[in-house]
Amino acid sequence: MSWFSRPATPVSHAALLREGDRRAAGAAALLSPNHLLTCAHVVNDAVGRDLLCAERPTDEVLRIAFHGSGRASLYGRARLSVWVAPEPRSGDVVWDGDLAVLELEETAPEWATPVVWRDMTEGLELRAWHGGGVGITYADTVAGFRDGPGCYLDGSLTGAAIGPGYSGGPLRVKSDRTVAGLVIAQVMPGQDPLRAQETVRRSWAVPWQTVRERLTRAGAHDILAGCEVVAPDHLACTGASEDSVRQMVPLLRALLDDTARRADHCRHLAAGLGLETPSGGEQPAPTLDELATLLLTEERALATLTESLTPVIGGHGDNRTTLNGLLALGRVEPAVRLLSVTEHQQLHTALLRVARHEPDLIPGAAQEALRLLELPEALTRSPRLAVKDVDAVVRSLEEYPDGRDATTGSLPVPALLRLAEFVAAAVLDPDRRWRLRSWCERVAGRLGISVAALAERRADAEAWAARVPAPVTQVIVRLHRAGAADPDRFLCELWLGHKDGGRTAVATPEGPMEPGEIGRLIRQTADGSEPASGHAPTRVDVVVKADGLDIPVDEWDAGSVLRDLFPDLAEPSTPLGGRYQVTLRCPNLTGSVPTAASEMRRRWAVGGDGTLVVDESSHDITSLHKLLDKPHRDTARVVLHGPPERRQQLLRVCLAMGVPVVLWDRGAGSHEDAPRMDGLDPTGPLDKLPRRLQEFRSQYAASASDGAARPALIWEEGELALPGPLRLADPS
Repeated sequence: MSWFSRPATPVSHAALLREGDRRAAGAAALLSPNHLLTCAHVVNDAVGRDLLCAERPTDEVLRIAFHGSGRASLYGRARLSVWVAPEPRSGDVVWDGDLAVLELEETAPEWATPVVWRDMTEGLELRAWHGGGVGITYADTVAGFRDGPGCYLDGSLTGAAIGPGYSGGPLRVKSDRTVAGLVIAQVMPGQDPLRAQETVRRSWAVPWQTVRERLTRAGAHDILAGCEVVAPDHLACTGASEDSVRQMVPLLRALLDDTARRADHCRHLAAGLGLETPSGGEQPAPTLDELATLLLTEERALATLTESLTPVIGGHGDNRTTLNGLLALGRVEPAVRLLSVTEHQQLHTALLRVARHEPDLIPGAAQEALRLLELPEALTRSPRLAVKDVDAVVRSLEEYPDGRDATTGSLPVPALLRLAEFVAAAVLDPDRRWRLRSWCERVAGRLGISVAALAERRADAEAWAARVPAPVTQVIVRLHRAGAADPDRFLCELWLGHKDGGRTAVATPEGPMEPGEIGRLIRQTADGSEPASGHAPTRVDVVVKADGLDIPVDEWDAGSVLRDLFPDLAEPSTPLGGRYQVTLRCPNLTGSVPTAASEMRRRWAVGGDGTLVVDESSHDITSLHKLLDKPHRDTARVVLHGPPERRQQLLRVCLAMGVPVVLWDRGAGSHEDAPRMDGLDPTGPLDKLPRRLQEFRSQYAASASDGAARPALIWEEGELALPGPLRLADPS
């Protein structure tokens, strides 16, 4: 008989409540601390609609309940994030689709653990619970025939049966802690072609394989990326290897040979893992073999046990050496994680608070603390870390190798602790700084890392946090067309330009992006630089190649904070050019002419405020070249009119001749359209031109006038040394 046993009910249940009362419309599976998965028909029931209504509910706030074993129920709210409507099958008694992902307004309670998924296969013994979470409502069933996207279930004729209120609930595999799918509904008796006696205890489910496929089709890639999945080949070898157990048992004997002492620590371990232990005195403590097996198969068991042993053992002596050996064995085992249950919860809570109040801090600290490592995708796709991604970031970084070599005689500091130290050094709230540093000290002490090694990392972090960058004055964007097959998407790189001429790279997605995505990223980057520099930059310089001068970046939607939070919010679009002073730069074209850069510097230095307006009298490339070479040799600004095919040629002449400022109407069809730019005062004071342009764009974007100009501006000022696309990763 095993000394450790799993409780009869899961640690937690989740349910959707009907409007007006606290009765469960159905159950739900916790995908992550921020997302629930249930059935679409459960959402319909909760809001009082027909169960199989296919239309997506709008602006509905759903009430959620979390029930925990021995804990008070907690209630919260959620909004619909992904909707996969029920799809009736012609002439059948079942339906397809029927999935809904809900985003919680507040993170789920710490004791509510996200499910671990596995594929559903025929013959799996499964257990479901009613959404109310009462232990006695469990219903046992077996996975049967797989019919397209669904799978039929058959329960025995004893015990509870799956029925109303079970829909949307996770089907837990009885032999382990995984979930294989969601309950959909029972097959009602007497429905053709089945007779009543043929449908006793028959129901059907949506397997994990179908959940994954349908959510992928619905575009929920980020949500799926946060789900924990166990592969079938991993399930086949979840038991600890005999060799690993044999290596661990002598170390455990040296530390826990005394039965009473072993029982003490193992009861503490079981409580942390949510396991049950014998209540009588028949088996006073687990065997060393059983304990070793648990430590090698439960991901946080070894860290949780060593957490209770460390204060007893201390930091020196033979027992500490033995404990270090135990931890070293764990580091090479794939199922063993770095942090204990308590350590993980404490760090997760601390980083959640930082992400809520200083969302740009954690990605920035990670770029510096872990600069030689390939960071998790959630830390690189945006300069801000979303609250929903904190859990995935912590779990990913637990698997990263230790940091660089530490003080002689000490273990190196793990990557996750390095990040925590850098976040602590830069966080604004002193209480959060103290909590993170205290957490680092406790974890380092448990792992056997010396005080001096941790102090070195802390000193690095403080030095980084003390480097106050010069104020940010601009956002620099380099755009490349994604290619002929994808002409409306672009590759994008971003930098922050500082007043002292420095450049700070900003993490951006590597793949092609839509214009709206880039517009929002630029706005978020500009807003995110405000805490560090004291004010947000008002200028955006867009670096393009010669074939990109027609890209209407200033017209791209910049979005808003409200639409970041509520993507479906009906709000007028805000163009980048109305929010910032957006100008173009084309260094690869000017760089192709040896004299262009020096001519630009000379024209700026002369300081002339004159303007050359290119009209019908000077609209060919030869005439323009002569004008810029002699009478307008010191002119710093050219205003181009005329048809678009000719403007492209004249633009090249201007840049080759070192003209730093070129203005034109992107929407003009001929010279007759020249008056459209009069409201911009194109020949007015040069230093105020970018500001006038911003106001013009803002005004006419708001009026949506079809006859308004679409001005574009090249503004080449000073050197623009940008790095190439070099990316480094840790060779290990």
